[in-house]
Amino acid sequence: MAGKAINVELGSKQQAILRQQLDSGRYENASEVMNDALRLMSERDAVFDEWLRQEVLASVADKRPPSPIDEVFKRVRTRIARKVKAAKRVA
Repeated sequence: MAGKAINVELGSKQQAILRQQLDSGRYENASEVMNDALRLMSERDAVFDEWLRQEVLASVADKRPPSPIDEVFKRVRTRIARKVKAAKRVA
């Protein structure tokens, strides 16, 4: 079942990637490359959606009281400061 053609403009980097895929012999034409790329994007999105769904369910099921936002930001800033300090020692 063929759909209506869609014209797409590719930048030089995307053209190079497309050409590389065609030159590899794995694909016969640009449509095959695009079909595979879109399929992989769809699979990636589905994996992310499922991960996010599980994170939300776990968060909703967590019966611990929420932390005040000021406390959370303080912990995050402290953690970042430690990482910056450690990176300066290494550099």
